[in-house]
Amino acid sequence: MNIASVFQGIATLAWIGFIGVLFLVVTRASRQQPTRGLSTAVIALAIVALIMTAAGLGLVFLQADQYGVVISAFQPNGYRAQPLGPGLHLITPGIESVQIYSVARQTYTMATSASEGQVSGDDSIEARTKDGQQVYIDASLIYAIDPAQLINLHKTWQNRFQDNVVRPVTRAAIRDAVSQFGVEEIVSSKRTELEQMITVTIQKGLADNNLIMSSFLLRNIRFSDQYAQAVEQKQIAEQQALQAKLVVEQKKQEAEQARQVAQGSADAAVIAAKGAADARILQAQAEAQANTLLTQSLSPELLQYQYIIKLAPTVQTIFIPSGNQFILPLPNVTTAQ
Repeated sequence: MNIASVFQGIATLAWIGFIGVLFLVVTRASRQQPTRGLSTAVIALAIVALIMTAAGLGLVFLQADQYGVVISAFQPNGYRAQPLGPGLHLITPGIESVQIYSVARQTYTMATSASEGQVSGDDSIEARTKDGQQVYIDASLIYAIDPAQLINLHKTWQNRFQDNVVRPVTRAAIRDAVSQFGVEEIVSSKRTELEQMITVTIQKGLADNNLIMSSFLLRNIRFSDQYAQAVEQKQIAEQQALQAKLVVEQKKQEAEQARQVAQGSADAAVIAAKGAADARILQAQAEAQANTLLTQSLSPELLQYQYIIKLAPTVQTIFIPSGNQFILPLPNVTTAQ
C-alpha cells in the first residue's frame, strides 16, 4: 500500500466520522440537548477530512512498471512536458490529474481459437500467397510503451494504441509479407525468412507510433480445406511412389542375390569338373607310368614263375611224363623277328 492510499483511507474515515457526529449534533439540538463538545468534534473531523482528502488527491504513487502523464490546467498545452516515473509524486489537487500507463511488456494474440486472442471468435489473419493460395495465420506480438515517448503517445493515441496501432500494423505486415512467398515456401524452406520480414515491418510500424516491439511469434499457418486435402493427397501419392520404388529396389536386390547364387553354383560345378578331370588325368598318367615300370621289370623266368603260381595255387604235386620238362607249354615271351 502506498502513502497516497493511506491518506485517502484516513480521509474516508474522517468524512464518515464527520457525518456521524454531525447527525448526532443535529439530533441532540432538535431535542434541545447540549451539543457543545460535539460541535468541536464536528469541526475537528471536518478539518482532518479536508486535509487528508487534499493530501490523498495531491499525492500520486506509481508502481515500478508505471509512468504517468500529468494533465494540468497550469500548462499552456494542458499537460506537463515530462512524464512521471515510478515512485511518489505531488500534484495540485483539483487542478492536476495523472493518466497512468503501464510500460510492462504486453502480448497481443490473434488466433483461430476463441480462448487465446484478445478478440473473441476466430481472429486469425487471412492472407493470400504469391501463387494465389489462401492461408490463415495465428500470431502473437510482444510489445511495450516507450517511456521516453510517452507524452507523444498520449497526445496521439492515449489508450487507443492497442486497437489503432498494434492490431492493424501487425495484420498489415503479415498480409504483405505472405503475398511475397509461395504457399510451399512459407511452410518449409522460407518460413524463417517470412517471420524475419514480418518482424522488421512491425518493428518499424510500432516505433513510428512510440511503441517498442520485443518479439513476433508466427504460431501457426493453416490452409483452406481444399488445399489441405490436395496436400494430403499429394503426400499419399508420394508415399505410394516411394513404397513402389522400395519394392522395385528390393526385387532388384533379390534378383542380384539369386544371380550371384547361380553364378556361385556354376563356378563350383566348373571347379568340381575341372578337379575331376585333373584327377582322371593324373590317374591315367599314374597307370601309364605303372604299366611302363611293370613292362620294364618283366623277364622270362618271372613270367614262368607267375604262370605256375596262377595255374593252381592249391596244387601240391604235379606228375609229368618222362622226358617232358613241363606239363603244359610255357608262353612265348620272345618277340618274333
